[in-house]
Amino acid sequence: MRWGDMDAYGHINNVQIVRMLEEARIAAFGPPAGAGLPGVEPPAALFNDVGEGIMTLVVEHKVRYVRTLEYRNVPAVVEIWVGAIKGASFDLHYVIKDPVTKEECVKASTHLAFVAESTGRVLRLTPEQKEKLEAYRA
Repeated sequence: MRWGDMDAYGHINNVQIVRMLEEARIAAFGPPAGAGLPGVEPPAALFNDVGEGIMTLVVEHKVRYVRTLEYRNVPAVVEIWVGAIKGASFDLHYVIKDPVTKEECVKASTHLAFVAESTGRVLRLTPEQKEKLEAYRA
């Protein structure tokens, strides 16, 4: 959490919460190809292993704010796992916890798909991608 992530009430702003989800997603699965080099290899190099001309796109976010996440000068705890794996898309689920109290503050999910940059068409998941995702499925 950063000092600038707070809103006028001293809570972490809702826009910053979605950014925290993005950071957790990149830390777990790597940055999209061509978006820079990771400093540490992610546990599952899924996003940076897609082929040339393929984008990893967010289809939908769902965020439920269970309680306010107060600013702390230590990182929040973000748990992330794979949910549904479909033919051409998959879900990631998150829980953000207060780093001091360990209380759940946010429950969220992101629906993602791989899309061909040249056509804008959604691509079916390969067996290799499904296998990688399955390893992190809860």
